[in-house]
Amino acid sequence: MPATVSFTIDTPHGPRPATVAYERRGAGEPLLLLHGIGHHLQAWHPVMDVLATAHDVIAVDLPGFGTSPALPEGVRYDLEGVVPTLAALCTALGVERPHVAGNSLGGLLALELGRQKLVRSVTALSPAGFWTDGELRYVVTALVALRAGARSLPLPAVRRLSRTAAGRAALTSAIYARPGRRSPEAVVAETLALRDCPGFGGTLKAGPVRFTEDVPGMPVTIAWGDRDRLLLRRQGVRAKHTVPGARLVRLRGCGHVPMNDDPAQVSRVILDTTHALV
Repeated sequence: MPATVSFTIDTPHGPRPATVAYERRGAGEPLLLLHGIGHHLQAWHPVMDVLATAHDVIAVDLPGFGTSPALPEGVRYDLEGVVPTLAALCTALGVERPHVAGNSLGGLLALELGRQKLVRSVTALSPAGFWTDGELRYVVTALVALRAGARSLPLPAVRRLSRTAAGRAALTSAIYARPGRRSPEAVVAETLALRDCPGFGGTLKAGPVRFTEDVPGMPVTIAWGDRDRLLLRRQGVRAKHTVPGARLVRLRGCGHVPMNDDPAQVSRVILDTTHALV
């Protein structure tokens, strides 16, 4: 079970407590892992043990997702609200300038942490924020449909679907290239995480964030699954133009959430980044 830590953040109503759930394992330089919208920290389980051989790995449920409570009233689910919360989380955990790896929404947050020089290196896996207007409309429509599907299915139906490869594909093929590899238990858990997360609506309402600034002075890797159906891989080229010093990596055979599709490939990309020199 994840542990929790509480700390104080600034809000429009004054200082308020925030609580974040996390799992921590390994030793070495700290490495913060950030999941995408509607997901939870368990998305990182396929790679955590490998990463923990080299790092003090901290996988978190972002505020309003997984088992982390919603942000305090008045704090928006945008970069200005979430990034300071993550910085306060690191302080509460006794961590100074960790490496960071993030997927999708977590990748966008990781890049902003890098831009603000709050981390040592950035690995962004299919990060949000490099879309055209049309691509943004597509991804919002897809996310809303995925959420509606998760909320419409009774738990017995989710469990029944999770027991077969075809059922797991029906539930998760939008984000995995190899959905049959997910365990039934994992598919049930992440479907419930998508159904129940209080931060989903607030994140969508935060607006069409685009990442438009460079992240100089640290190793940055932007990696994209070549079978990503949610954020198409051509967005990686735009990301490379925005962050010209970044290493752009193609994750062969991987979908939008690549950690389960190819744990070895994703672990290698992250460790290559955390051990790189500027």
